[in-house]
Amino acid sequence: MHITVIGIGRLKQGPERELAKRYSERFDEIGRRLGFRELSIHEISESRARDAATRMTEEATAIASRIPDESVVVALDEHGQNLDSTAFAGKLGSWRDGGSAHAVFLIGGADGLSPELRRKAKLAMAFGSATWPHQIVRVMLLEQLYRAATILAGHPYHRA
Repeated sequence: MHITVIGIGRLKQGPERELAKRYSERFDEIGRRLGFRELSIHEISESRARDAATRMTEEATAIASRIPDESVVVALDEHGQNLDSTAFAGKLGSWRDGGSAHAVFLIGGADGLSPELRRKAKLAMAFGSATWPHQIVRVMLLEQLYRAATILAGHPYHRA
């Protein structure tokens, strides 16, 4: 199964980029042995439109063009489910074991994801009820993907 993260905004040089790289490399190392063939990250420029509705529409169009057919779509959304790491690992493992070719994680910009993209999602997932900057959400997601892989592999990284 391919894992894709599609996020609005670019990570600039600095600690967020370093952490994102570290967790994606760690995921790749352990993930290949577990049937996760690839982790790719697509950064999409923020819309420069003046109003929120137009920005969300433009960003949604750019995001949708990157989602492969027959993907399991996961929207990162502050109103989504709060899953613990073990439950998240279970979902990722069941999608893989169920034959899903792609799992795509969507991270919106400052205005969030469009309602259309949220409706396409099989799962809306939150990292608590707080609102997080998209750069931090990306790092948190990559860490959780790595943690999920370690849980599926029986690796001691995760301590419940």
